[in-house]
Amino acid sequence: MLQTVDLPQYGSSTSYVRELLTQYKAPYILLNISGREVTVTPEAVDRMAECARRTGAGMVYSDYLKTMGADAIVPAPLIDIQEGSLRDDFDFGALVLVTDAGARAYLDFKGQEFRTAGFYQMRLAIQRSLPIVRVPQPLYTIAETDFRTSGQKQFDYVNPRNRDVQIEMEAVCTEHLRMNGGYLKPGAGARVNTDEGSFPVLASVIIPVRNRVRTIADAVSSALSQQLDGPFNVIVADNHSTDGTTEILADMAAKDNRLIHIVPDTNDLGIGGCWNLAVNDPHCGRFAVQLDSDDLYSGPDTLQKIVDKFREGGYSMVIGSYRMCNFNLETLPPGIIDHKEWTDENGPNNALRINGLGAPRAFYTPVVRSIGFPNVSYGEDYALAIRIAGEYRIGRIFDELYLCRRWEGNSDAALSPEKVNANNLYKDSLRTAELQRRIKSNS
Repeated sequence: MLQTVDLPQYGSSTSYVRELLTQYKAPYILLNISGREVTVTPEAVDRMAECARRTGAGMVYSDYLKTMGADAIVPAPLIDIQEGSLRDDFDFGALVLVTDAGARAYLDFKGQEFRTAGFYQMRLAIQRSLPIVRVPQPLYTIAETDFRTSGQKQFDYVNPRNRDVQIEMEAVCTEHLRMNGGYLKPGAGARVNTDEGSFPVLASVIIPVRNRVRTIADAVSSALSQQLDGPFNVIVADNHSTDGTTEILADMAAKDNRLIHIVPDTNDLGIGGCWNLAVNDPHCGRFAVQLDSDDLYSGPDTLQKIVDKFREGGYSMVIGSYRMCNFNLETLPPGIIDHKEWTDENGPNNALRINGLGAPRAFYTPVVRSIGFPNVSYGEDYALAIRIAGEYRIGRIFDELYLCRRWEGNSDAALSPEKVNANNLYKDSLRTAELQRRIKSNS
């Protein structure tokens, strides 16, 4: 026996979700969480129900098809959920099947009351005690209504208009971490003495680059124009550029000895590997500060503000705020990305829910050397940031320090669905590893 119900993934109160699950006394409840019309294949429910019986799942979801206009129908494959899949925007598609056991797992949990986060709280409650399983087969069709590129969608979660919802989602995630042993108490992060050790300069701006002939000179000039109350340099890890970037850097380095132009000895480095090369270079300073090869600092005082934040004491990492802009530096929505959801009390926990922590990112060099970046070209900064957040203190600067230029040359401007899935799968694996490390450390 089956009940079919519409339940928005966002905007459902916990009381409504509980009332719904209590009202329908059926072995399975099929929830439409998309708010859109769905065309279901005849075998969809049977396939989902069979999967639930076979796996003991509390919730089942599946791949689907989507129409892209009058005639085009394209597959929409999803990814498997992991222990660390704590993003409230995890893509379950349009339909999820909740089993009787899954409903009980939520109804037996006496959690907080929320106005908009009911579905998120329900699925985390199920996730704590029962499998959530994906059927890797398209079982329904929906009409696509959001034709934005991946680069346009990725900042939705930091839109200030969504702030109230995000506060609730953070509370639900924190509640979940308390239940599964991954919660970090306020003040748990270790302080470091950033005055220790000897370094050639106070700070180094690190720029990994490959084939950015249109932007690299602007980025390097922005870094070299910084005004700091101590010596600094700019280390560019040029990953075998072939478009003229290398020649531009060589010419700039010949004119300013503060520019350290290094080329890897091997051809197997991603962005993370280039970072490791730069921070372990003997020229690297006490603090290593990020600048992407197509971005700029907002003003000549960015480096000073970051160093001053480190000097407040104890931080292993400092993260600033940035403004979204086009190639001509005109502001793009949503404007300033300040990640004010970060708090000293709960930021390390919320870091496992969100997809990024902000920019520019700066590190106390001995810490980043000891942990290291994964040798990948996506998520390498997030991997290091959540690892540091799990052990050390992170300082935040909520003033604009950085200009994030969005243009057609961005590596994430318009990713294919397959690449978006691969990126999300990787970041979920990072969250899983860090969550397991925290649970083990807490126990």
